Amino acid sequence: MNTIQMKAYGKVNLGLDVLRRREDGYHEVRMIMQTVQLYDKITIEERHQEGIELETNLPFLPVNENNIAYRAARMLMEEFHIPGGLSIKIEKHIPVAAGMAGGSTDGAAVLYGVNQIYQLGLTKRQLMERGVRLGADVPYCIMRGTVLSEGIGEILTPVAAMPDCHILVAKPPISVSTKYVYEHLRLDLVERRPDIDGMIAALKAGNLKGVADTMENVLETVTIPEHPEIAAIKDVMRSEGALNAMMSGSGPTVFGIFDDAEKGLRARDILRNGTLAKQVYLVKPFNTRIYR
Repeated sequence: MNTIQMKAYGKVNLGLDVLRRREDGYHEVRMIMQTVQLYDKITIEERHQEGIELETNLPFLPVNENNIAYRAARMLMEEFHIPGGLSIKIEKHIPVAAGMAGGSTDGAAVLYGVNQIYQLGLTKRQLMERGVRLGADVPYCIMRGTVLSEGIGEILTPVAAMPDCHILVAKPPISVSTKYVYEHLRLDLVERRPDIDGMIAALKAGNLKGVADTMENVLETVTIPEHPEIAAIKDVMRSEGALNAMMSGSGPTVFGIFDDAEKGLRARDILRNGTLAKQVYLVKPFNTRIYR
């Protein structure tokens, strides 16, 4: 095997709670992550020439060590003293800097792909242990599916899969700094938190409305006052029949849960034809944990 092609799937946070700020500056979280059927296409090809060559379809993305996919390949090649080089092509479809782990999932795919091409024999758990060195979301992007994330995001526990539904994803044309959001989070002022335990129970029961009813993201208390268009997108989704709508991660992407495809399509078209968001996709949950 000298070439491998993979789909690197994005995620949303069905519930995101921040419990406290630790003395080391990291925040302790408790959240439910969900993979969705919106993905980047990754092609990795072995080559005889030394070094890593990375290219993407977006000219503004870095193609050196500032790209997590590049660092993922370099990490394994250095650890296992792999001769020659690699060509990595990334066709981006997941919105960039959107709270959907687009960079992390590309890095996770490269870890998996290099492991396959060179038959390194690393287990999924061993790949996850290496992935955390690249970023907090990388181990989850290797695991995928519906997962409880705790600690600083490194403690991952699979939970019952998200019931079948339609997820409308919309990214407004703004950028949000995750660092800024966490630095300005005032936990003493947070009034509404997600019911993570209630969500886990609803997932186990296959109760989609129960999942939607327990959704909340405490980071919205920072991001929405800075960017009210996020709240406006949520309002459009809810007015068109979403069971609930919420910002994913630190934003700015918003997603809505629909139990009816026609309602989701109507909301998608309204947003696409408006000024709030141009990157709008109607997708489904992705619950397959096997990489392909």
